[in-house]
Amino acid sequence: MLANGITLKYGETAEAVNNLIPELKEVPELGTEPEKVENTTLSDKVKKYEQGIGDAGELEYKLKYVNKDANSTYRKMRKYMEAGKVVFFEHEYPDGTKVNFSGQVSVKVSGGGVNSVIETTLKITLRSELVFTDGDKEL
Repeated sequence: MLANGITLKYGETAEAVNNLIPELKEVPELGTEPEKVENTTLSDKVKKYEQGIGDAGELEYKLKYVNKDANSTYRKMRKYMEAGKVVFFEHEYPDGTKVNFSGQVSVKVSGGGVNSVIETTLKITLRSELVFTDGDKEL
């Protein structure tokens, strides 16, 4: 499956996630990797471990830089960042698989050079679990 066709939507509540981010260029890996927690007793001959809680890390999306009016994704995300507001998201793959989550955002505009484009980096610090819903589209 190609990454082409992945969408990211947002809203101010979980029920209002319907604002498409059309400038999406690059998406992060989604999932968690449980932390390895050492739990060895004095009678064990080798160290023993258990899986702890997962850490999805900070999610980083790359967007085309557009700042033309008050409805621009960059301006809206910057306002959410300045207010410290929690935003709700839906990341959807071409096969219909959806991942819902919420988090606080930060945005920054990239630097540039000769023959390079300016991009927006949208970072999301998770405030919820990643909730996966399997898709059923055949590709």
